[in-house]
This record gives sequence, C-alpha cells and structure tokens, in this order.
Amino acid sequence: MKTRNPIHRSNLTATDPNGMGQRLRDAARYWEPRRILYNLVLMAVVAAWVGLTWPHFRPALNFSASLKMSVLALLANVCYCAAYLVDVPMGHSTVAQQWQRWRPFLWFAGTLFATLLANYWIGDEIYPFV
Repeated sequence: MKTRNPIHRSNLTATDPNGMGQRLRDAARYWEPRRILYNLVLMAVVAAWVGLTWPHFRPALNFSASLKMSVLALLANVCYCAAYLVDVPMGHSTVAQQWQRWRPFLWFAGTLFATLLANYWIGDEIYPFV
C-alpha cells in the first residue's frame, strides 16, 4: 500500500482552500525585490547626514554606535513587513485587481514615512548628543 507524501503539491492546495499560500507568494514576489531599494534609500539618508556633518559625527562612529545602527536597520526591515499586513488581505478582497495598481503607492508612502522617521531620529535623537 502506497502512502501519499504529506508535502505533495495537491495536498497543499487541498488544505489551503482560500489560496493563502498563493497570496503570500504573490506578495513576496512583489515586496521583496523592492526591499533592496527601500534599504538603499534609508542608507542614503544616513550617508547624507554623516557626509554633510562629518566632523561632528566622527566621534560617534564606534563599535557601540554600529550595534545600535544595526538594531535600527533590523527594526526598519521589520517595519517594512507591515506591507504584508495590508497586501495579503487586499489581495483576497473584491478590489484585488485595483489593489495591484495601488501597491506602488503603498511602497512609496511607506518609504517616505521611513525616510522622515530616519531623518527625525538622526536629527533629533542622535545629532544633538554627538
């Protein structure tokens, strides 16, 4: 007697009647390539602050500060995942076709918000104390 492989493709679709796996794959195919550009934009903000105010930031570039900046970069990427909280349900709604056209606006708004937050954080929280 043959047993079916529990990971077989037909079993996945049988246990996923709403197509959640497909929606997650579609969302990842859209959002993950744009994560690179998102990170480059935020790195440009940090590089501009450091470059334009270089003598002032020189003492702050140490191991402790690099750990804090690494944690902030990680948190920025966790916040990027908030797009999935909007995209996956919208991909299953009755306006899914229209939503495909609005995704770039969500990316732009989120990147703009992250840029403003990074500028605030550097200008108000880091820059005065360096």
